[in-house]
Amino acid sequence: MNKDSKIYVAGHRGLVGSAIVRRLQRDGFTNLILRTSGELDLRDQGAVTRLFAEERPEYVFLAAAKVGGIVANDSYPAEFIYDNLMIQTNVIHQAWRNGVRKLLFLGSTCIYPKLAPQPIKEEYLLTGPLEPTNDAYAVAKIAGITMCKSYNRQYGTSFISAMPTNLYGPHDNFDLETSHVLPALLRKFHDARVAGADKVVVWGSGSPLREFVHVDDVADACVFLMTRPGEVTASLLDPHTSPGFVNIGSGEEISIGELALLIKDIVGFGGELVFDNSKPDGTPRKLSDVSRLHELGWRHRLGLREGIRATYEWYLSEAGK
Repeated sequence: MNKDSKIYVAGHRGLVGSAIVRRLQRDGFTNLILRTSGELDLRDQGAVTRLFAEERPEYVFLAAAKVGGIVANDSYPAEFIYDNLMIQTNVIHQAWRNGVRKLLFLGSTCIYPKLAPQPIKEEYLLTGPLEPTNDAYAVAKIAGITMCKSYNRQYGTSFISAMPTNLYGPHDNFDLETSHVLPALLRKFHDARVAGADKVVVWGSGSPLREFVHVDDVADACVFLMTRPGEVTASLLDPHTSPGFVNIGSGEEISIGELALLIKDIVGFGGELVFDNSKPDGTPRKLSDVSRLHELGWRHRLGLREGIRATYEWYLSEAGK
């Protein structure tokens, strides 16, 4: 990508999309196409058709999606599968019709089977049943991967798919009812410190292992993938040697108990940490295999303590607004 290339970032106000925009602007890319959901409903085929015809982007980061935690996914599966299928289908199809040079489609490691071997390799896709609580979202993202591969095969496009693991960082969702575990713990310890509470209760035993990656590292990986030489992209998309998509993660894991203690320390909460063993633990372990991305030459940079501290500082700056 040249500094003046026309780059469309779909979902630029979301967790990943906003990080991609920050990264592109930091690197001097000045010709960004950005539309809020109020300005452009990506579920509307006609509206997406008009955008691509008018703007003719050369590169597309497809970070727009309907996302949520386990409660939201389990409660609104129809919305999760419909919205995500419509968004990605419209954007990917118009990217092909309008000659986009390269597109990056972002999904999630929830695409993998619930009981996939650990660490999870890209080849484990479609080898077992999905987690029932978010299978609608997962199926939509699997369809996006397949659509990119199909357009590459039939039309010779360069549409890459990347599946990040558990994300956190600025612009995350800190709502205690709908957020993921890391921002939820950060909010819970912060509220307890402010209220002068004597303890914080964490669901489960604290023993499950999880992997986290800061969203700025994910944005770095996305730009890295989009700027690889043609021969590297071709090898990544070769159906004979590659699954056509890559995991993005840290390749490191931490127990929920250790994570809670780390956040407790960063927030400065002096009370007791209590684990509620009557609540479910969920999957014992979920670690992505990131060796394919490492082989391409990319590794994450932000350590977990550093990343959580920066995220908490951002949260504090925004909480009073």
